[in-house]
Amino acid sequence: MLNDITFDQAGYLYLLLIIPVLSGWYIWRKSKQYAGLQVSDTSMFPLGPKSPRVYLRHATFVLRMIALALLIIAFARPQTSSKGTNVTIEGIDIVMALDVSGSMLARDLTPDRLEASKNVAREFIGGRPGDRMGLVVFSGESFTQVPLTTDHAILLNMFKDIKSGMIQDGTAIGDGLATAVNRLKESKAISKVIILLTDGINNAGSVDPSTAAEIAKVFGIRVYTIGVGSYGTAPYPVQTPFGVQLRDMKVEIDEALLKQIADLTGGNYYRATSNKKLEAIYKEIDQLEKSKIDVTEFKRKHEEYVGLVMLALGLLLLEFLLKVTVFRTQT
Repeated sequence: MLNDITFDQAGYLYLLLIIPVLSGWYIWRKSKQYAGLQVSDTSMFPLGPKSPRVYLRHATFVLRMIALALLIIAFARPQTSSKGTNVTIEGIDIVMALDVSGSMLARDLTPDRLEASKNVAREFIGGRPGDRMGLVVFSGESFTQVPLTTDHAILLNMFKDIKSGMIQDGTAIGDGLATAVNRLKESKAISKVIILLTDGINNAGSVDPSTAAEIAKVFGIRVYTIGVGSYGTAPYPVQTPFGVQLRDMKVEIDEALLKQIADLTGGNYYRATSNKKLEAIYKEIDQLEKSKIDVTEFKRKHEEYVGLVMLALGLLLLEFLLKVTVFRTQT
């Protein structure tokens, strides 16, 4: 972007005051120069078209003054500057590992843990349009529901199909974490994040959660762990001969394991005991993992005196040509 002109040696601009002084002197000198011829009758002088010398008689002085003004301005070293910014965005790749085991149907969150988690996750995704995001679901086993993508519409649409019972029941935290790590290990993003949400204790799968956490650390992946569920007991829907009834079941979350995973990888552990608490947790993670934008301003100066000098020399050359042609004095 081009900015206003500045002068490196602005003091020379005071020399422009010479121009009106020289102009005044020129006018005064011309007013004192006259020639007279007395004749009894002017009819002997026919009235014809005026010579170009009449119209251009002051041209040489005007050209000289303009050239002088341009040279003075050139001495002041006029400069223009161009400014701009280099913007570097650190991309963040995020994989959400979501527990879909049967215990996620407990209703200590509204309408239940799973639906509450899906709703908050959707809001989180909607607030991060610039990041690549993916989704892993796990229960007794794990699989990738959506690989890393910037097409958040597809990701949000896939949340509709997530439900408890879609895969073998159980809580394979290690498998879920390992699958998420596998999706991120080849990522070129500067920041790689996993948000692992569960409400239970690791009781299935083939990968030890601590081992999966170690692998995440090796690949520079930060893991935020969330334990969902109230303290004590929680109402859980149970099928009986009389229909679905709510029965209080003990809430068991392996907080020590989730803290270990988070601490090992540089993340944080959170406990979500309500919908509001879960929303607050995602907001905190959102703030911690904002895309970093590095803006570098640059400014380049451009010398503009060369063009002025060339123009001044051109005017002086034109003045010289007028003197030796139109205003040449016959000897």
